[in-house]
Amino acid sequence: MGEGPGPVRVTAIASLTPLQELESDPFLVDSRGQHAMCARWAVEHGYVVTRELLVRALRPDHALLWDGVRPGCDLFLAPSHRVLESALSDVEEFTALCARRGVRVETVGRAEPFYDARMKACVHRRLSMPTAGYDGR
Repeated sequence: MGEGPGPVRVTAIASLTPLQELESDPFLVDSRGQHAMCARWAVEHGYVVTRELLVRALRPDHALLWDGVRPGCDLFLAPSHRVLESALSDVEEFTALCARRGVRVETVGRAEPFYDARMKACVHRRLSMPTAGYDGR
């Protein structure tokens, strides 16, 4: 097979934001939408999403972030800097740790989707009825 380390592995970071914030900030509540945005970006760049994290104010040195991360082969990806600010307790410290460890941090950098009443209702149903077998479609 191939000689190199393989495709770039992406850890997609989404913000764990309470459902109560759906009206004021639907994108931060819609973790599925955040991960989908990261997945599209990864495919466009020929990368593979290998982990999806859903976190809020996580410490930059937390083991959950760094489990299995390979310098030079992996990258952390979030839809936007705003999502990183919600997901991590200190984005500046996280970015510095990544630089020291040889791991890239990227943001998708596209506009967030507009959430109309129907989209908000879908997010609300998906998040409020996860054990009822509803998958959000």
